[in-house]
Amino acid sequence: MSSSDNSQFEPQPVVSVEPPAPSGPDGVLISAPVPTAPPPVENPVWSGWDVLIIAGLTFVTMLVLQTLVIVGALWLVYPHSNLGAVAQKPILLLLSQFLIYAAVAACMVMLVEGKYHVPFWQAIRWNWPHSEWKMLAVGAAMFFTLGLLQALLPMPKDTPFEHLFDRPRDAYLLAIIAVSLGPLMEELFFRGFMYPVVARRMGVAWGIVLTALPFGLIHLPQYGWAWGAALVIFLVGVVCGMVRAATRSVGASFLVHVGFNGMQMLIAVVATQGFRHMPKAAIFLR
Repeated sequence: MSSSDNSQFEPQPVVSVEPPAPSGPDGVLISAPVPTAPPPVENPVWSGWDVLIIAGLTFVTMLVLQTLVIVGALWLVYPHSNLGAVAQKPILLLLSQFLIYAAVAACMVMLVEGKYHVPFWQAIRWNWPHSEWKMLAVGAAMFFTLGLLQALLPMPKDTPFEHLFDRPRDAYLLAIIAVSLGPLMEELFFRGFMYPVVARRMGVAWGIVLTALPFGLIHLPQYGWAWGAALVIFLVGVVCGMVRAATRSVGASFLVHVGFNGMQMLIAVVATQGFRHMPKAAIFLR
């Protein structure tokens, strides 16, 4: 058999035929869609470094302003008192707290609007909810629920927080701050600034937990470093974080926080007949 006859039995190369690319009605080729990664659950304009800067400025501002207020009061108002006694006066602690809040709020606004040129309330996702009373009711219900847990935990018998209510004037000032500036500033930082950065990097669950943890720890000095009180406040932070994540609204978590603090203050006012019989309020203020 000749070589020409054997060629018909040799394997032939396989030629793959690709399907033609899809084209539009006018013959223009249409490229296939490229899969993209899902968008992050939160995408704030600021970074984790910005959050650390705000936290550091808060710490420095607290040290500076509290020192200035106490020394100024010792020099101008209480010249015959000692420094330790003046430092424990509730009115001065409340005054310094107000000044610290104002300074930190100014820093946050300047960071967002000055560095990133974005409206502050829009960037922070304030998004005031339509169901204000429902959010307040959630906070009030949380107060009673965690009150049952608090009854089972070891709590201190005497705390610095309770002594802020020694005088009716100081008690009323603290009650006003507890339902206004206090929850506002705490929610702006923890659920407004810190949560979206952590959630973007680690997810919603870790964002809720890792913002509730420092939220609980910063209240430890007020409650005599009692872990039971810190646990209760940590759980408050968890609930506020869950509301923030579900509603995408810092305004909603603020209202829940106000509902919790407001119910505590309301019961204390009623139990003490207007902060006139403070021993009766002790169990509500721990």
